[in-house]
Amino acid sequence: MDTLPPEETTSPPKVSLKPNAKRTALLGAMFLMATSAIGPGFITQTTVFTVQLGAAFAFAILVSILVDIAVQLNVWRIIGVSGLRAQVLGNKVLPGAGWVLAGLVFIGGLVFNIGNIAGTGLGMNAMFGLDPKIGGIISAAVAILVFLSKKAGLALDRIVVLLGAVMILLMLYVAVVAAPPVGEALKNTVLPAKVDFLTITTLIGGTVGGYITYAGAHRLLDSGTTGPGHVKDITKVSLLGIIVTGVMRVLLFLAILGVVSSGVALAGDNMAADAFLAAAGQIGLRMFGIVFWAAALTSVIGAAYTSVSFVTTPATKDRTRSLITVAFIAFCAAVYLLLGQAPQTLLVFAGAFNGLILPLGFGILLYAAWRRRDLLNGYDYPKWLLGVGVLAWLLTLFLGWKSLSGLAALWQ
Repeated sequence: MDTLPPEETTSPPKVSLKPNAKRTALLGAMFLMATSAIGPGFITQTTVFTVQLGAAFAFAILVSILVDIAVQLNVWRIIGVSGLRAQVLGNKVLPGAGWVLAGLVFIGGLVFNIGNIAGTGLGMNAMFGLDPKIGGIISAAVAILVFLSKKAGLALDRIVVLLGAVMILLMLYVAVVAAPPVGEALKNTVLPAKVDFLTITTLIGGTVGGYITYAGAHRLLDSGTTGPGHVKDITKVSLLGIIVTGVMRVLLFLAILGVVSSGVALAGDNMAADAFLAAAGQIGLRMFGIVFWAAALTSVIGAAYTSVSFVTTPATKDRTRSLITVAFIAFCAAVYLLLGQAPQTLLVFAGAFNGLILPLGFGILLYAAWRRRDLLNGYDYPKWLLGVGVLAWLLTLFLGWKSLSGLAALWQ
């Protein structure tokens, strides 16, 4: 494997893309971030929390989006302006730190991807009634074909944009059909009837933890939109990605809230599927299958791409990187088949593990912005953005602590 040498000091080679290809790559980076954040675990969590809190969950979503903005604006700008991947910056800030970060992201992505493949199986089961294991293997094969394509980067960008758009449209339809109490949701966004801090921390950890933090920013580097001269483009694309993520979260919440508010009691192992069924009948159930499968498949692609980006260099040949990514997905699929465990256990472990990665990686990037202007090509980093980032980082420390207790409980 062409791994990252600690002494690497150069930025990735400048990429020269045609305008259309560059636009597609930027869209791909934007949707890769959004669809990586909206995976099977997030859909399950959103359903459970909406059932528990009702309209008051709107406040938790608002807080999670604000934290998401604080984290992602900093991550995209620091990585984009420096033109360096997170692990390279880590090694430059503190020798060896990049290796630790790369190892954590790779292991976390590996575990998370087993759960993502399990999620694709559940989605195909809802769509076609297929055995979840068969559905998982078929979906893993689809993801592998994306990376085996001669133009793997273009294929990746197009499929995440397409599936992201499909998810938004289907969730919009179900949200409208479910007729949620929008006024009550808006009121609770700023004046919540109940505030559950544990719910907020769980939601944040599941949407900006682990590999998810770097998915879009690392893809941005491949578009060639790097350096201080591209700050406006970097900011615009990262903001659009956050908006797409927020829209997906809100639509899913409204769809579930509409069902809960109508008096339907949701219980059991797959409350999200039951909610879509209650809202739109058998068509709704099939729509749930499509949404869940699309969310899981894009997360499989995002986790594989980002995890491998942490253990390869910009000098690694595209074909070599694609083959490593294929091996990564195939290994996760094989482990899923052999384990035969409930997907929920795997997702809980991965979510808790990813919560440990966030404060380490984010802290390294913020330090680079604060004290290592040389790594940012002389760019004068905005103090207000750094301040917002530090506040978000302090919250990630708390999330990391909660993750430790989550891991301990999982092994009891």
